[in-house]
Amino acid sequence: MIEYTEGIYNFYVYMITNKNRTVLYTGVTNNLKRRLNEHKNHINASSFTARYNVEFLIYYEHFGWIQLAIAREKEIKDMRRELKLNLIQEFNPEMKFLNSHFE
Repeated sequence: MIEYTEGIYNFYVYMITNKNRTVLYTGVTNNLKRRLNEHKNHINASSFTARYNVEFLIYYEHFGWIQLAIAREKEIKDMRRELKLNLIQEFNPEMKFLNSHFE
């Protein structure tokens, strides 16, 4: 059995959306500030996030271990859209853009 303590690292599972909040993207990163900047600047022009202008943070969770973050990312990606929206609204009821928290 693996027992996880608090962990000393910083990993984030996050959801971003477009300006109209119609598209959702879920990802995992060890540096949310850098990753949000990459989405904003369309580092990979052919990516899903670049094509749909998905760059606005509306949800995130912090983890101390990458294994837990990856497992949570997969769990969220497997959710129906309705459940993702419920998760977001519990965390961020007004669905405000949270990018400024990581500038």
